[in-house]
Amino acid sequence: MIIDDHEVVRRGIAEIVDRADGLTVVAEAGSVAEAVRRAELVRPEVLLVDLQLPDGTGIDIVRTLRDKVPGARPIVLTSFDDDDALAEALEAGAKAYLLKTVRGAEIAEVVKAVAAGRTLLDERTVTRRRADHEDPTADLTPSERRVLDLIGDGLSNREIGERLGVAEKTVKNHITSLLSKMGLQRRTQVAAWVAGQRAAGWRG
Repeated sequence: MIIDDHEVVRRGIAEIVDRADGLTVVAEAGSVAEAVRRAELVRPEVLLVDLQLPDGTGIDIVRTLRDKVPGARPIVLTSFDDDDALAEALEAGAKAYLLKTVRGAEIAEVVKAVAAGRTLLDERTVTRRRADHEDPTADLTPSERRVLDLIGDGLSNREIGERLGVAEKTVKNHITSLLSKMGLQRRTQVAAWVAGQRAAGWRG
C-alpha cells in the first residue's frame, strides 16, 4: 500500500512496484485518515509511507497501524534526510527508511526484503549516523554564535557591529574564525547554512 499526498508520486511508485515480480499495489492513500481506513480494509503486507501528510505524519500511521493491522510492515519513503525523523520512524516500528532520491529498482528490492521479514535499519545505524552528523558550530564562542545568527538574519557586518556594540573589524575577525571552524569559505555559505537549519524541521 502506498501512502503519499502527491498523486503523481503515488502513481510513479505504483508503476515501479507493479512491474516487479511478486509485488502488487493493493491500495493507495493521500492522508493519515484515508490510510488507516483503507489499511484496515485491505490489510497490506507492506506500507510505503511518506512522512508529511495534510492531516499528520507518516509516523502517526505507523503507530496507529501497529495495533490495528499488526501484520503490516512499514517503510518510510521521504525526501527528509533527517536523523530525528529517522530515529522516530524506527522507534514507531518502521522497518526501513528510504529517501525519494532512491532508484526505482531499489524501492522494489527493499519492499521485497521487508515483506520477507527483514529490517533494513537498526539502532546502531541511527546512532552511527548521528555521530557522523556532528554540529559544525560546536566549537564556536558565544560571540561567534551571535554573529552567526545575525548573518542568518541578513545583517551586514556594519549592522552586526552596531547590534553587538563592537567595531566592524571585530565582526570580520569573528566571521573569519567561524568560517574556519565550520569548514566554510564564504559569508554567503554561512547565511545559507543558517537558513537551512531554520527550515530543516521535517514536520514543516
